Amino acid sequence: MHIHFVIIVILFIILALIHIIFPKYFDWENEFKSLSLINRQIMKVHTIFIAFTVLLMGLLLITSSNELLETNLGKKIIFGLAIFWTFRLIIQFFGYSAKLWKGKLFETTVHITFSLLWFYISFVFWIAYIDY
Repeated sequence: MHIHFVIIVILFIILALIHIIFPKYFDWENEFKSLSLINRQIMKVHTIFIAFTVLLMGLLLITSSNELLETNLGKKIIFGLAIFWTFRLIIQFFGYSAKLWKGKLFETTVHITFSLLWFYISFVFWIAYIDY
């Protein structure tokens, strides 16, 4: 299980860093012009905190994997992570319109890649919760 946690830590660090490019890649400067100041700032602040939360999840896994797997509190945290990432997997299919990716090679590849990523992360946490 520890090797899967290490893999997830690496994925979480990459995922957190990817958030840095969002404003430029998604052209937020132009896209957000029609939004109110509060909505622009909510998007930016929430993106920062999502990246920070994912990074902290990775740090928790790398620094405390034994405690997560072997204590009652750790099992509860693993359970919460399993629910969180399973919900993220569900949102991948029901929170985004297929119009965003269907028929587009790059976008479809990204959609499938992240679907598999969310499945893998969810699966590892559920196995860690059930089997350990």
